[in-house]
Amino acid sequence: MLLILAISFLLTGTVSFYHFKQENEQYHEERLKRKESAVLESIKYFLSDQDLTDNTDSIVSLFDTKVCDLATINGLDINIYGLNGNLLIASAPHLHEQGIIPTKIAPDLMERLYQTADQVLRRYRTDSVEFLSTYDFIRNFDGRPVAIINLPYFDAEDLSREDLRDFLWRLTEIYFILFLGAGMMAYFLSNYITGSLQLIGDHIKSTRLKGGNYQLEWQYADEIGALVTEYNRMLQELEASAAKLAQTERESAWREMAKQVAHEIKNPLTPMRLNVQYLERSLQTENPEKLKEFSESMIDQIDTLSNIAAAFSRFASMPDLRPKLFPVRELLRRVATLYPEHNVNFIAEDEDLMIYADPDQLIRVMNNLINNALQAIPEGREEDIEVCLSRQGEEALIEVSDNGTGIPEEQRDKIFEPRFTTKSSGMGLGLALVKRIVDGFNGRISFETEIQKGTRFKVFLPLSDQQPSTKVS
Repeated sequence: MLLILAISFLLTGTVSFYHFKQENEQYHEERLKRKESAVLESIKYFLSDQDLTDNTDSIVSLFDTKVCDLATINGLDINIYGLNGNLLIASAPHLHEQGIIPTKIAPDLMERLYQTADQVLRRYRTDSVEFLSTYDFIRNFDGRPVAIINLPYFDAEDLSREDLRDFLWRLTEIYFILFLGAGMMAYFLSNYITGSLQLIGDHIKSTRLKGGNYQLEWQYADEIGALVTEYNRMLQELEASAAKLAQTERESAWREMAKQVAHEIKNPLTPMRLNVQYLERSLQTENPEKLKEFSESMIDQIDTLSNIAAAFSRFASMPDLRPKLFPVRELLRRVATLYPEHNVNFIAEDEDLMIYADPDQLIRVMNNLINNALQAIPEGREEDIEVCLSRQGEEALIEVSDNGTGIPEEQRDKIFEPRFTTKSSGMGLGLALVKRIVDGFNGRISFETEIQKGTRFKVFLPLSDQQPSTKVS
């Protein structure tokens, strides 16, 4: 800004200088012509009753004193030359003695004067002075030239320089004020811009994948505001990616642990079961009933451990999805009828919604949700389980609600994590499996809960125009 202002000042000064000089020269030329016309009118009036010829002696005798009077009245030096170009009368002889004004008119000027028969303006420049000078004919009563009048004009250059100096000085004052104002504005504006950018840069430097970041606020819809908006959007995407990455890492760690746990548990179970059965057949005892009770108890515990190992194994390696197009209402109705001894109600819209998913895995999802709903109802309370199907835009909404104890607030953020469970038995893998299967359908799952009133799980699945991936990851 300061550089542009300085360049504009130089350009304005240069253009103004030449323009002012040209206008000033034109003004003084016109002014000199007007003065000459006034002097010639005075001479014409003076000669109105004189019979003047081009005789040199008569001209000198007639104008000898009149020239000085005219020069004093008009504030000009006046010179009268003969028609041959020689000086006859001068109001300021010292100018000729010093060589400033020539005593004889130059031949080219004489030729031009006779050719135009009108006023001729010429600019003279010496070592000490620069001035304008005008030449014209003095005519008698009959209009015949009898002499040549010359008016030198010395004020033009001095006035031009003085006026130009005043103008440039005022222009300098104005631009100095503008320069100071622009300098202050440039200083604050640059600090404003660089400060804002520095603030954004510091936030970008301090951005961490593990969180602890906060969004910026900007109240203006300018370029910096657009940058802040993009930064906030990037921060949201980063947090979402970090959360997804953390979840993937946790699930990956659980899958690896599940594989190891399943392997370590399953290895000794089979020989343990065989040994207990062999012991029951071969051991002779006085109390066979007690031995049978002991062996059945041991086999039940071994079966329990085997089921735990199987659950871990299923969680560690989900089967590939086999998606196809099917009506979801009929599948949900069949699942609801699998619990005749419980109060499980199925409610669906008249429209049969078509989804593209794996029916077997969807049955697994529904079984987990219904079992969780049944197990959430405390002892002594009448069961009230509802399975609802409806359309929500371009998605099918499946709801499983219960009248159980609800989910405590401190546990709600962990409900879909593998280790979470609110039951006294089980591994806490059911809802984690449900979420993985629903994600594999390109769907989503959420829940609403109230303490001592119940919980409602919502599964949103895309309709048939959107196809999911082919494997749960």
